[in-house]
Amino acid sequence: MLVRDGFPGQRFRVLPRPLVESALREPVTRRLLVTDAGYFPHAAAHGRVRPLGAPESIVMVCTAGSGVVTVAGVAHRASAGDAIVLPSGTRHSYVADVLDPWSIWWMHVAGADSRELVEAIGVASAPVLRLREPASAAAAIEGVVAVLERDETIPTLYAAAGSAWTMLANLAAERRRGPGSDGDRIRAVQDHIRSNLTAPHTVGALARRVGLSASHFSAVFRRATGVPVMEYVKRLRSARARELLMTTDLTVAEIAERVGYADAFYFSRQFHAVNGTSPRAFRARGRLDEAVGSESTASE
Repeated sequence: MLVRDGFPGQRFRVLPRPLVESALREPVTRRLLVTDAGYFPHAAAHGRVRPLGAPESIVMVCTAGSGVVTVAGVAHRASAGDAIVLPSGTRHSYVADVLDPWSIWWMHVAGADSRELVEAIGVASAPVLRLREPASAAAAIEGVVAVLERDETIPTLYAAAGSAWTMLANLAAERRRGPGSDGDRIRAVQDHIRSNLTAPHTVGALARRVGLSASHFSAVFRRATGVPVMEYVKRLRSARARELLMTTDLTVAEIAERVGYADAFYFSRQFHAVNGTSPRAFRARGRLDEAVGSESTASE
């Protein structure tokens, strides 16, 4: 027999349905609302069967033990360090392991943003996500629970929504980066590029650095970041160039050299491609905005 709750040391909050219905009509909480949240430690016999799914999306972070989640007839094992994401309306069931029952932080979320974020996490066929930083994910839900334990006022619902939004966005980012080994390699390359911005980077050299073929590396990098490798390099260089244009009196040629371009004209073309304006025009506009702001402050 499955047990829904009642575990020693548990914490949870469930909003009353009239409040949920009214909050989902309000400007902020209609985007994202945490309707339920809690913590079940060593939850022996814990489980649910939902033939029609739940009206909200469900997120669980397993911090100890294990369990099995079944979606569309396929069973998926979840253990410590995993997140489980079940979109609203998805037929599912889950049960804690008999010998080593899980401990889980969990929350139910509703609203337009929750649907889009869950879709971005991409869990339709793979509801269990291995976390790179499970402690942070668990702490995020713990923060949601702590907030809801205060009261059920609108400021509290806002605060809970903010923590939940950040947590879901981080899960989407982890899924976008790809499986652990590939994701770690991409992050290593990103760190290398940032630390060596002026180096003459090539796709082949960066791929060899992490032991991948150029074609596989390019595909994994684009999936993880949303842009091709060299576009990523160009954008990082552009970001550094914008900083130098706003905070120094270096010439455009000097800035070009500092961000990895030997040819100032080529740098200007690359800068324009990212920013829609030339380096000189960008600097002039920034200084004009600063002057207008100074005049406004002086007149107050």
